[in-house]
Amino acid sequence: MTEPAFCLQLKEPMAQYVATLQNRICQALEQEDGVATFVQDSWERPGGGGGRSRAIANGAVFEKGGVNISTVFGTLPEGIASKMKVADPNFFATGISLVIHPANPHVPTVHANFRYFVSGEHDAWFGGGIDLTPYVANEEDARHFHAVLREAAAPFGLDRYRKFKQWCDEYFFIRHRGESRGIGGMFYDYLRGTPEELAELFKFQQAMGDSFLDAYLPIVQRRKNTPFTEREKKFQLLRRGRYVEFNLVYDRGTLFGLETNGRIESILMSLPAVVNFDYNAPMETNNNERTLMDWLRNPRSWE
Repeated sequence: MTEPAFCLQLKEPMAQYVATLQNRICQALEQEDGVATFVQDSWERPGGGGGRSRAIANGAVFEKGGVNISTVFGTLPEGIASKMKVADPNFFATGISLVIHPANPHVPTVHANFRYFVSGEHDAWFGGGIDLTPYVANEEDARHFHAVLREAAAPFGLDRYRKFKQWCDEYFFIRHRGESRGIGGMFYDYLRGTPEELAELFKFQQAMGDSFLDAYLPIVQRRKNTPFTEREKKFQLLRRGRYVEFNLVYDRGTLFGLETNGRIESILMSLPAVVNFDYNAPMETNNNERTLMDWLRNPRSWE
């Protein structure tokens, strides 16, 4: 009997990893919030597979958030297969995706996803990343977030953090605004390789997933009780508008989900509950806003 391709052997371990990671993250966030808990939906995808969505809302710390996992399979629509440049439209995909929108504008929004995609029996790749979207320019938090990611990536190559940090800055750029969605982090996609390289990439993917709580929770703990002004809250709601613009216009995961008959509630869980889309809204009314906008227009090194 022919041994299955190595890329197929990683399907179950990756699916198990994201399920475990979802449990760990949800438990930690619930403990940090102290009031709200995640509600859970298990769902099936027409065409193959399904997932487990968990949402939190109206908490003491987290206004809205979701931590979703899915394992889906089937046949890609011709247009998507062509866009992704895959030889075989039969696919398998598993991953975790999360977005957390805190209530206090001093606590940043955070996004992460870690996925594994298989096309046919002989082509597979990893993708994902973590990025931060602050509403207050706090250099201590920015440096902490990037330092944790840099340390997690270090065992896999000295240039990996810098390469994927630059990729993140480029990916989360809102072209029609001329600014980034946030202050970045790391982003990567289409990480392929030999069986040995894929095994190493799986370890890298786990290292990145395991770094999420260390990167984000200390910021939450430092800022969740910080008093904020009416203007800081208003600025948060305006910047959330930019978040929505990016997700609906550019985000690959959102577009892939919509075009492959994904579960709409899970796909759009990334959108914040309350957003302001004021006409010609001022974004630089004080020094802190000017500093943050400079970071968003001119991505900087946090090393």
